Amino acid sequence: MAATPQLMRSLNEQLLLERLRTASPSSRPELARATGLSKPTVAQALAALEQAGLVHVAGHRTGLRGPTALLYELRPDAVFVLGIDVGREYVRGAVADITGTIRAKLSRRVSGASARGRVAEVVALGRELVEATGARRRDALPQTVVGTPGVLDQSRGALRMAAHLPGWEQPQVLAELRERLGPATVFENDIDMAAVAERNHGHGRDAATFAFVSVGTGIGMGVVIDGKLHRGAHGAAGEIAYLPLAPDDVDAREARHRGALEAAVSSAAVVRAARAHGLDGRLSARRVFAQAAAGDERARRVVAREAALVARALASVVSIVDPELIVLGGGIGSADGFAATVGEQLAALAPFVPEVRVSALGEGAVVQGCLATARDLAWTRILRSRAEAAGAARATTA
Repeated sequence: MAATPQLMRSLNEQLLLERLRTASPSSRPELARATGLSKPTVAQALAALEQAGLVHVAGHRTGLRGPTALLYELRPDAVFVLGIDVGREYVRGAVADITGTIRAKLSRRVSGASARGRVAEVVALGRELVEATGARRRDALPQTVVGTPGVLDQSRGALRMAAHLPGWEQPQVLAELRERLGPATVFENDIDMAAVAERNHGHGRDAATFAFVSVGTGIGMGVVIDGKLHRGAHGAAGEIAYLPLAPDDVDAREARHRGALEAAVSSAAVVRAARAHGLDGRLSARRVFAQAAAGDERARRVVAREAALVARALASVVSIVDPELIVLGGGIGSADGFAATVGEQLAALAPFVPEVRVSALGEGAVVQGCLATARDLAWTRILRSRAEAAGAARATTA
């Protein structure tokens, strides 16, 4: 395309938006120096962005020689994004503005077990969050990201490998969610989103290549390679639940349904192992780990077995990905002392041993990753909208 005046204006606007995204607020002289654009060009582009509702004056620069300079920043309420985490027991969500500031967040225990009931609860949570911001959905919420167990099968428009959520793999589930949450709704694997959050806000900030591994009701992994989330050819990178590493005592039917490794290391598997070791009463994985910490030898053997199985899986990951860091999350992965035990077991198995740390992001990691992904998608849409505006202006003047 020839460098028409409309195209040049669009490129200048996009350049200023990118600068303000990372250095806000900034004055017109600062923007001119940073971008190499002339001051009149910067002023013209800022005026257009103000008119579009994307930029506003944030204040004045004082205390310097010369006239007071106006400071410009992205208008926070120009765009809101919605992130939702669909879990087996809870549905969580938050709304953030384009600067990343969270405006509202909610968490609800799931009351219905059916797919239809879960869809209704996800939609209700999303609507309540939107109402809490006072945003008009059509104008201010161009992007929603839903983090969910499973992998999106593009050919069917449905999820696969979401065995924890009954009925969640039916095609109508995603279709109904997109219809009710908005056409710009994107579905991502929940553990991948936790890995994105870890990269942006957690221990992964200091690691170019790392793996986030969640161990709890199931086991899953998100992989970041050279700072980018690695999805794989089918979006199934990190589905380590299906690694054939289960011991012989794992139920074959469950292994086929949930994956061999997950059948061996999930919280339900911990409870079964505890009963096999003679523990009784109202058991849960959390209770077994607490008993092990209190010195119960039978519980300690169960926890040691769990750590050994997880370490074997991580040794496979290390041999293939060679990460510098592994971050453990989930109810089991974040249990006191578990990461240290896994690290010790891993040291005896892997050729190169990465650092093993516990995630500090907690239960909000998936929502944080969804919001970060939604902001990136919304930002792409904003930049595209300026190009489209330039194209429309060109067509009008032609």
